[in-house]
Amino acid sequence: MSYKYSHICQYVAETPWAIAPSKMAELLSVLAFRAAGGIWTAEEIQARIGSASTPAQPRQGDSVAVIPVHGVIAHRMGAFDDSSGGTSTERIGKMVAAAHADSSIGTILLDINSPGGTVPGVQELASEMFVARGRGTKKVIAHVNACACSAAYWIASQADEIVSTPSGTTGSIGVFAVHQDLSKALEITGNNVTLISAGKYKLEANIFQPLSDEAKAVIQARVDEAYSQFVKDVARGRGVSVADVKGGYGEGRALTAKDAKAAGLIDRIETFDATLSRLVGRRSQAGLRAEMDDDSALAALLTVQEDDRRRRLERF
Repeated sequence: MSYKYSHICQYVAETPWAIAPSKMAELLSVLAFRAAGGIWTAEEIQARIGSASTPAQPRQGDSVAVIPVHGVIAHRMGAFDDSSGGTSTERIGKMVAAAHADSSIGTILLDINSPGGTVPGVQELASEMFVARGRGTKKVIAHVNACACSAAYWIASQADEIVSTPSGTTGSIGVFAVHQDLSKALEITGNNVTLISAGKYKLEANIFQPLSDEAKAVIQARVDEAYSQFVKDVARGRGVSVADVKGGYGEGRALTAKDAKAAGLIDRIETFDATLSRLVGRRSQAGLRAEMDDDSALAALLTVQEDDRRRRLERF
């Protein structure tokens, strides 16, 4: 296993995720392939990634700011999101703040197509959005175009109104963590890893050893805490009780637009163009789309992990 992929595995294991399980399964399958030394040819990479996507930037027209929330969402993703199609919580926050500060903008429209992402950063962004919403100076509309799951719905729930395209998927309210035990794989390949540390819990939940019951309990507590905050924020944003969220649509299932409206996750069903037309009073086209492919997502995770590592080193 290469050094960089062992660090990605560790980052995945240490981070609570609010993401659609199917997307995480895709990321893990690609990660396992790359960690085992698998490579793609230039043609295969091009087929998976395609040409670089247009950097996500807000659009403005007729007093409506259209802000893209596309791909896997992560805290401090950095400049890599320009080419990967992913979105950092910082970038979303800055775009929303700029739109709120612009007196020429009357409405903010979030164009959401995301399976979710990491928990870190999302809670803070949700709070910022709810505080701004409380000022009542601008209306924020979140449009599910065509996926707003987990962390993406966490963000959307803080808007004044949530709209979904007819074929949209919404919800997946839940948090989980993934621990990969690579000890057997290393044994099969004949690789020996020696861990030398100081501090009882320094290497807790590392990927080179089986997960202990104590470490599992710690991870479970972290997941429970993140889930509790997720549910509280959704309840706050939607104006319902925590019990309503948990009992109604907060147990991890993603819903179609029709079911989401019936359950109370969204307020309206209409296409993105129809929503934009309704807001600006004329027919308009939206051209901001960005998909996060599996390999790009892994590179984004590496960038996140490396950014975090550099920040820790800067403390010394």
